[in-house]
Amino acid sequence: MSDATTVKVRGGELLVADGPFAETKEQIAGYDILDCKDLDEAIEVASKHPVAKFGTLEVRPFWTE
Repeated sequence: MSDATTVKVRGGELLVADGPFAETKEQIAGYDILDCKDLDEAIEVASKHPVAKFGTLEVRPFWTE
């Protein structure tokens, strides 16, 4: 999926990149579904997740049709 945004925090600095770093079928730490108004809010929420300090979080749009 090309519409992912990758979020991580290193040394107190927020690092955001377009696109996923790895496409795998395995979820190491699981997943969370968050209801955010836009990508900026989703990035802010993801940056506060404990995993962001040592791992990588991918923020992806989710909707039902």
